[in-house]
Amino acid sequence: MKRKRTNIKLLVLIISFFGLVLVQYPFDSQARDTLQPTRPGLNIEISSVTIPADRKPVVTFKITDNAKLPLDINGVLTVGPVAMSFLIARIDPGNAQYTNYITRSATGAVLGTVQQPTADSGGRFADLASGQYTYTFGTALPENYNPIITHTVGIYARRDLREFDDRFYVGNATFNFVPAGGTVQTIREVVKTEACNQCHNVLALHGGRRRETGLCILCHQPQNVDPDTGNSVDFKVYIHKIHMGANLPSVKAGTPYRIIGAGQRVFDFSTVAFPPSLGSSLNNLRNCARCHTGSQGDNWRTQPSRAACGSCHDAIEWATGKNHADGLAQADDRECRECHPATMEKEFDLSVPGSHAVPAKSPQLPGIKFEIVSVTETDPGKRPVVVFNIKDKTGGSIAPGELNTLALTIAGPTSDYKEFWREDARTAQGPDSSGNYGYTFTKAIPADALGTYAVGIEGSKNVQMVTSLDSGRMETIRDAGFNEVKYFAVTDASPIARRKAVDVKNCNVCHDQLALHGTLRRNTELCVMCHNPNHTDIGRRTPDNMPAETVHYKVLIHKIHRGEELANEYTVYGFGTTVLKVNEIRFPGDLKDCAKCHVTGTNLLPLAPAHLSTVNPRGSFRGLPDPLLPTAAACTACHDSLDAAAHVGTMTDGGVREACVTCHGEGKEFAVSRVHLKLPGAIQ
Repeated sequence: MKRKRTNIKLLVLIISFFGLVLVQYPFDSQARDTLQPTRPGLNIEISSVTIPADRKPVVTFKITDNAKLPLDINGVLTVGPVAMSFLIARIDPGNAQYTNYITRSATGAVLGTVQQPTADSGGRFADLASGQYTYTFGTALPENYNPIITHTVGIYARRDLREFDDRFYVGNATFNFVPAGGTVQTIREVVKTEACNQCHNVLALHGGRRRETGLCILCHQPQNVDPDTGNSVDFKVYIHKIHMGANLPSVKAGTPYRIIGAGQRVFDFSTVAFPPSLGSSLNNLRNCARCHTGSQGDNWRTQPSRAACGSCHDAIEWATGKNHADGLAQADDRECRECHPATMEKEFDLSVPGSHAVPAKSPQLPGIKFEIVSVTETDPGKRPVVVFNIKDKTGGSIAPGELNTLALTIAGPTSDYKEFWREDARTAQGPDSSGNYGYTFTKAIPADALGTYAVGIEGSKNVQMVTSLDSGRMETIRDAGFNEVKYFAVTDASPIARRKAVDVKNCNVCHDQLALHGTLRRNTELCVMCHNPNHTDIGRRTPDNMPAETVHYKVLIHKIHRGEELANEYTVYGFGTTVLKVNEIRFPGDLKDCAKCHVTGTNLLPLAPAHLSTVNPRGSFRGLPDPLLPTAAACTACHDSLDAAAHVGTMTDGGVREACVTCHGEGKEFAVSRVHLKLPGAIQ
C-alpha cells in the first residue's frame, strides 16, 4: 500500500512538471498536497464590471493566496474551495447612501414583512485561467435602471482550509463604476476599515466574512430594518447605537437595544461599553473624528441629521420636540445646521464639534507637567529625597500646595516589584533657585533592599469650568498630569529600569488616553509599581467576600480584556469598595494578537528568571495554587479553565519550577508565537 501511494505521488509530480492537469485521476489528499502546497490566504481583485443587454452584471475578478499565486475556485488544482457571494447597489441622485438592487423578504413580530438587502443567487462562473474568473449575476437589473450614476459591486468570500490547518480564509472586495462609462463622481466613505481596526483588529462580522466597511454599507443603509424590533440597521444608526450601548438614554431608561438576526438569534448590545478614556466611555465616544476617517470623514460635523444624531441621543422625539433643545420639533433635517454648525466658534457651544468637546481635554485647562529632577539618599535604610518641579503648559511654575492631590510612589526592586509605598508630597519644601521642590520620605528604604528602585509622581488640580454655553452648566474638571517615573540605584552601580512589557501608546490606540483611578494614573510604568506580584485587593474587599483577589498587573489586565470569555469568575474591589465585575467586559479585538498590547517579544517564553510568583489567595476557586508561578500566572489569566489549571499542576514541580518552555518556548511545537499566530484573513 505504501509503495502504491509513493507511485501515485511520483506520477502526479511528473504530470505537473509538464504542465498537464490531472482532473479525474483518483489521487488521495496526500498526493494532491504534493501537486499544490497548501498556501494560506485569500485575496480578491475586481478588474471590471459590465452590464450587457440582458442587464445581468458581469464581474471579472482574480483570486490569489497570500503569495499572490492564483487559486482554483473549486479547490481542485489548488487546495481549498472558495465560496463567493456578490452584491450590487447604487447611489441614486440626491442620495448619499446606497440602495441595493437585490432584496429578500423577512418577517418579524413588529413590522411584519419587510424587504432586506441581500446577495445575488443563481449566477454562474466562467474560468478565464490563472485564477481569473467572471461571475454573471442571476438577477437582472430593472429595465429602468440609471446607467449614469455610481454603482458598486461587492464580494465576500471564504476559502475552506480546515482539512489542513483548521482555518477559513476570508476576502472582501468592492468596485465602483458607472455602467455607461466615465468617472465615478459620488462615493460613500465616511468610515474606513482602518479606523475600526484600531480596536477590532480585525473587524470580522457575519461569521467573520464581512471585514470591509465599504462592503458593509452596501446592505447597512436606510433600506435595512429589523422587522422583529423595528430597529434600523442603517450603518450610521446601527453602529452609533452599538458603540453607545449601555450609555444610550433608552437603555438607561430600561429599554434594551437588541437586533434579531438570522435564525432568530438575539444580539443584545445594551451592555456594550466603549473603551474608557480619561475615566469615562463617554469621553471616548465624543471623539467622533476617531472613527470618521474616510474621504467624507467630516460628515459627522457638516451633515447633522435626525437619524445620525438621534442614534446616540435617542431620547429625543423629533415629531414633538420632547428632550430636544427648547422643545423644538424637527420634521426634516434642513434646519439642523442652523443650530449645530460645522465650525466651533467657542468651546462647548452648540456647534457639532462644540457639543462633542471633552472637558478633560479642554485647552482652557492650565495643564500639569511633572519633572523628577533627582533622587538622593537612596542607600538601604535611608529616607529618599526626591527633587521635582511642576509646570503648567505655558511653562509657569506650580507649587505643590496649589494642587488638590500630589503623591510620590516608591517601588522596588525593578527586577520585579515586590513592594511599594506612597506619600502625600504637597508639603514638599521649596522652591530653590531653579524652581525645584524637595520631598523627604517618612518611610525609609528597607535595610535589606537590593538592586534598583523607582519613584513615580501623580497629581491633579480641580478646575471649575463652563462646559455648556447654551445652558451655562458648570463642572469641576480634574486637570491631571502624565506620570513621570524615574529609576534610582539602591545597591546597583547604576540604575536598571524595569522591563517594559506594555507600552501605554498601545493602550491608547483603543483607550485614546488611558487615565485610571480618578484619571490620576496615566502611565503603565507607574501602574506596574503598585500592581505587583504581591498586591491584592485585601484593603478594599469587604469581609464577607474574602479571601482577597490578586491584582497583579499581568493577571488583572489579561483578565479584564478576556472578560466575558473567561471560564471562571474574577471580581476585584477598588476604592470605596467599588466592584469591578470583569466577566461582564467585552473585548472587541483578537485576543490571540498579543502584539496588539505587548512590546515586541515580551509575550514569549522563557521569561526572565527574576520574575516573582504571584500571590494568589483565591486561586483555589480556579484550581490553581497560591502562590502561582510566573509563567502560569500570565497564561492562566486568560486560559483559566479547570483543564488549564490541571495542565499547570502537571507541568510544575512542587510550586518551585515550571516546565512551560519545554513545549511553549520559542522554536518548540507549541511556542507562544505559533499558537498565538495571527494570519491575515484567517478565521480559526
